[in-house]
Formats: sequence, structure tokens, C-alpha cells
Amino acid sequence: MAGNRESGIADEVVDQLLARRDPATVFESGGLVDELKKRLAERMLNGEMDHHLGAEAEEAAGNHRNGYSSKTVLTDSGRLELAIPRDRHGHFDPVLIGKYRRRFAGFDDKIIALYARGMTTREIAEHVGELYGTEISPDLVSAVTDAVLEEVAAWQSRGLDSTYAIVFFDALRVKIRNEGMVSNRAVYLAIGVRCSGHKEILGIWIEQTEGAKFWLRVMTELRNRGVQDILIAVVDGLKGFPEAITSVFPKTVVQTCIVHLIRYSIQFASWKEHRAVAAALKPVYQAEAAAIARERLEDFDRGPWGQKYPAIARSWRRHMAMGAARILGDRTKPLVSSSP
Repeated sequence: MAGNRESGIADEVVDQLLARRDPATVFESGGLVDELKKRLAERMLNGEMDHHLGAEAEEAAGNHRNGYSSKTVLTDSGRLELAIPRDRHGHFDPVLIGKYRRRFAGFDDKIIALYARGMTTREIAEHVGELYGTEISPDLVSAVTDAVLEEVAAWQSRGLDSTYAIVFFDALRVKIRNEGMVSNRAVYLAIGVRCSGHKEILGIWIEQTEGAKFWLRVMTELRNRGVQDILIAVVDGLKGFPEAITSVFPKTVVQTCIVHLIRYSIQFASWKEHRAVAAALKPVYQAEAAAIARERLEDFDRGPWGQKYPAIARSWRRHMAMGAARILGDRTKPLVSSSP
């Protein structure tokens, strides 16, 4: 069959593997799939040992194979008993399953996924036991999740670049399980664009309510992590948000997000008219220059949608004026602020 030939595994090999096998047991714990995992893992481990001995400068000093040790490792489908090759000097540390490790990559991901769904460590241990036919202790679950929490804490407090060309501040609605209850929560994001053009998530925060005080705390945190200047900050229309930014980064130009401005504009129209109003506004925000944008806004205001909903054009004029005032106010200042 063409599909089998393209996969790289010959039909004859598959037929040989399935010979005298009960199809119902192929995917069961201890079945053909687990046997293949075991044989492949041991073949890879022996290959690693050959490379280790071939690359070891101390081979001339008498380092060589020294039998095998048995090791039980956990996989996504159950337990495997592997024969781990040993060297005489005890320096061999395989990449596939390192010393003191008893879980293949992917097994920890399952535990973390269950933990993220709100299950307790004991519930996870019981669930994994039922699912894979193997026993793990709640302490193992705690060790896995604690390691992740340590990495998260390190990522949250990592140092940042001194200058970002643009930083977008916004929120994302997600479902979060807390104390057994699932609720919609706002996760607040700061996404920075470096001067090189590369994007970076600067931080993620979960807060009960969004407000100027919260964003002021975020700005202070970014400053403490090394950010000295933000050239342009893109925000929604939250009252007090621009002041929270400029109180920490006084030379930043604050710009209202176009998406939020469009959403605000279409609120004046009925839902059947949303698409048409948004399309009529597109030439305004896609203009090549501010003067052209103002001319197109006047065209929109004189058009049918501007006549029907005059508050839309007024809103856009107000935001244009605010943006121009901020830019003109900073015209004589350098683009990058000096060190504090």
C-alpha cells in the first residue's frame, strides 16, 4: 500500500510484528507497543554507550562496558523494565533517561495537565494508577508540579530589555478552575516588541478587577525588572490607564488600540450593521499618514454612517487629538530616556 511505503516501515516488518499476536492486546499495557518501546529504548541506550566509550579520552585508561542494571521507568502507557548499560568508571549518563530519572518525557506533562484542571495531588495519583496501571505517590505529583511552579516564578521575575519599541497591554478571558469551581477570569498581558522587531511576552497577571492602580503596579514591576523606556504603549480606553503608564515611563507615547476603538464605534450601530460600519472605518486607520486619515474621517462623517451615528466620528477625532497632543508634547524629548 502506498500509505505504508510512505511511512518508511515496510509491510513485511509490520506483518512480522503482528504475527501470532492478538490484535486486542497490541495497545494494552505490556503489549506489542510497550515491547517496541522497550526494545527501541534499550537499542538507543546501547548506542549512547558506544558513543560514550568512543568519545571518552579515558577509554585508554581502561573504561569499558560493565554489564547492565535494571531500571523501572514510567511512560505515557505504563511501566517499562529497561536494562541500562553501565561503564566501569560509572561516568555514563544517558540522554534518553538520565541518572536518577524514572519518567520519560511526556509523563510529567500529563500530571501538569491534570493539576491545571484543578485535581488534587492524591486524585492525580489515583487517576494515573487507573489509566496506566501503575502506582505513583502524591509526593511524586507534588515534586512535578512544584518544579513547574519554580520555573514559572523564575520566568515571572526574569530581567527584561531596557527599551521596547511597542508594548501592547490587554486582557484575555479564560476559564480557570479555583477550589473546584470553574469561572471566567481575566488574564492581563504585556506583549513587547523589541527594537529588533522580535515579540516577547513581558508578563502575565491575574487580577480580580482591572484598574489604574493595578496597571500602575504592573508598570512599576516592569521598571524594576529592567525596562527603562517604552516608545509606544498600546492600550484600551480604561480611564486612568495612560496616566498610570506615563507616571512610570513619562516619555512614552500612549496610543489607543484600534481594535478597541472599532469595538467602541460599532456599539452605536445595531448588530446587523456592525460589519458595514467596520468596513467603512477601515480606510481611516489604514491611511498612510495622519493628514490622510483625517481627510478620510471627514469623508466617513459626511457619509451615511457618519450622518446616522455622529458620535463615532467625534470619538475618533477626540482620540486623534489626544494622540497628536502626546506626540507634540514629546517632540523635543529624546526617543530613549536616560537611565534612572
